[in-house]
Amino acid sequence: MNNIHLQQALPQVFAERNSITSDIWHKDIQLIKGERYLIEAASGVGKSSLCSYIYGYRTDYQGLINFDETNIKTNNVKKWINIRKNSLSILFQELRLFSELSAIENISLKNRLTGFKSKKEILSFFDALGITDKLDTKVGKLSFGQQQRVAFIRSLCQPFDFIILDEPISHLDDDNAQIISKLVTEEANKQGAGIIVTSIGKHLNLPYNRIFQL
Repeated sequence: MNNIHLQQALPQVFAERNSITSDIWHKDIQLIKGERYLIEAASGVGKSSLCSYIYGYRTDYQGLINFDETNIKTNNVKKWINIRKNSLSILFQELRLFSELSAIENISLKNRLTGFKSKKEILSFFDALGITDKLDTKVGKLSFGQQQRVAFIRSLCQPFDFIILDEPISHLDDDNAQIISKLVTEEANKQGAGIIVTSIGKHLNLPYNRIFQL
């Protein structure tokens, strides 16, 4: 996938509003593989909805979202499985980890589907992010910041043309935020991938090609 193209996209819930001030909604926007994008927004303006639309998790929007000029609403289940396995990774704001499983079990579930990372590479991510001692701890017993780091590691355990990070460092200190910036940059560079980051204030320190105000 080389291009994500939004054409006059707008959440249906916003359709009755008299005016929309946004760099994305009701605009013609192209996100290009290999580039970095930051989407800044206040709460309630559709930031997480946009991520879910692009990921195909929700379809309650007007307008078009295209991958390489193919309308994503025409994708069948098999096509979405392939896209989510090989082309599009996401870190949801609410993380969507399995609380009853350990940190490493959450990662292993994803990596067994993709076979993308070696055990050594996965353990190096845990070490870099200072949570090696949490490998066998059930996720439900971790702090939200620790869970964010687990979910981030999971998002790297697949090939991708674009990675979407929805408020990835909202509960992290500056040191861990910097480590995540470094790791995602390295992974994206290896794959020539694009990075899409959302934020309501605190965001990854990356050399963005464009910053949008949602």
